[in-house]
Amino acid sequence: MHSDTSPARRPDPPADGLPLPQRYWAILAIILAIVMSVLDSTIVNVALPSIARDLHASSAASIWVVNAYQLAILIVLLPLSSLGEVVGYRRVSQAGIAVFTLGSLACALAPNLLLLSIARVLQGLGAAGIMSVNAALVRFTYPHHSLGRAIGINAFVVATAAALGPTLASAILTVAQWRWLFGINLPLGVITFCIALAALPHSERVQRPLNYGGALLYAGGCGLLLSGLQSLAHHEAGSVAVLQLLGGAVLTWLLVGHELPRRSPIVPFDLLRDRLFSLSLLTSICSFIAQMAALVSLPFEIQRLGHSAVETGLLMTPWPLALALAAPLAGRLADRYNPAVLGGAGLATLAIGLLLLALYPPQSGAFGFVWRMALCGLGFGFFQSPNNRTIMISAPRARSGAAGGMLSAARLVGQTVGAASVAILFRAYDNQGSNVALFGAALLALLGASISLVRLGAARPTVPVEEEPL
Repeated sequence: MHSDTSPARRPDPPADGLPLPQRYWAILAIILAIVMSVLDSTIVNVALPSIARDLHASSAASIWVVNAYQLAILIVLLPLSSLGEVVGYRRVSQAGIAVFTLGSLACALAPNLLLLSIARVLQGLGAAGIMSVNAALVRFTYPHHSLGRAIGINAFVVATAAALGPTLASAILTVAQWRWLFGINLPLGVITFCIALAALPHSERVQRPLNYGGALLYAGGCGLLLSGLQSLAHHEAGSVAVLQLLGGAVLTWLLVGHELPRRSPIVPFDLLRDRLFSLSLLTSICSFIAQMAALVSLPFEIQRLGHSAVETGLLMTPWPLALALAAPLAGRLADRYNPAVLGGAGLATLAIGLLLLALYPPQSGAFGFVWRMALCGLGFGFFQSPNNRTIMISAPRARSGAAGGMLSAARLVGQTVGAASVAILFRAYDNQGSNVALFGAALLALLGASISLVRLGAARPTVPVEEEPL
């Protein structure tokens, strides 16, 4: 272990980003890795009926192909971020790419639903390795003065990959069976791993023992809370869900007591004490709950308004397209202007767009729906990049892994809670649930905008003093 950390074996971390052309290769590795992990969170949804039919499973049971992947990511995301600070972010990312690729092979060869779900857990563990250190690697790859632009590009890539998932899945399924949805990851994973070995940046390492107790408490508490929430949303009998939620709450309470005294806890309470960091994180959670609630409910709302399934797919497209266009521009602006104002304006725009969609009259023309969807995408895009930049620069470089892990965790927790909330609303309001969800999403976006503007009182210089460009 000591020889591995010697200067002869491990180069010093870059002071102000990687030199060219290594920077371009590192960016390519980071982008390819995050594209694979994000695509596989959405690409499988379209194939669930085919998977259930081919593996002789029920439709309800096939949902575990999706849930297993998401839960696996969430229960190890922050522990892997903490591990990255100890062993190096590039190592965690490289291991994540390798495990994800092996998990994809296992998924493609799975003979039944149980083994497919287990393979999806393996795939999710690899995706967690990628996501947990993605933002930290971006911070060490780009020069500090371009960090906002870099995070904007990253947000653009994530949004585009998520939007292309269902479309790519449909294209593959027209010419091949569902197993190829996982098979396409094999050559891409091998190429990405080779580039990552050669190009990813080194980073400072923190000398501390691994926190096994905290990792176990976090995984247990997070897993029980999220599975309990999903059970509450999808099952009529709530006794199992209540037991899961109570068990998760107990483990979370034990986790807080275990981690609070530590200088670098797995759940970064040291960073959460920083007002700018915690407000930015809270804003992110509100925004992703609102976005996911809207994206899950909108297909039902569009068809409730009288449009066909084909029209629904077309009418959903303006949101991710507008987001993909706005994110890089917002990232550039965040390097010059106050991210609190940019983020607040973006979420206020999202709230207006969602409210206009909730009030959209039945049997109205498609054009009115299209520009409202685009307005939502623009608003979210102008929020996401500046907010992500603020989360990263408000943490010391040595805690980049924890900050990046919390950034990814906020997105995934928000998406999980948003989707589960819509399911609960459908149980409570039946066909009107989609419309109620849009109103609720608009209120959450407005709350997020308010929290974002509160950050004006906690603002710090655009680039921290200890991180000014050379």
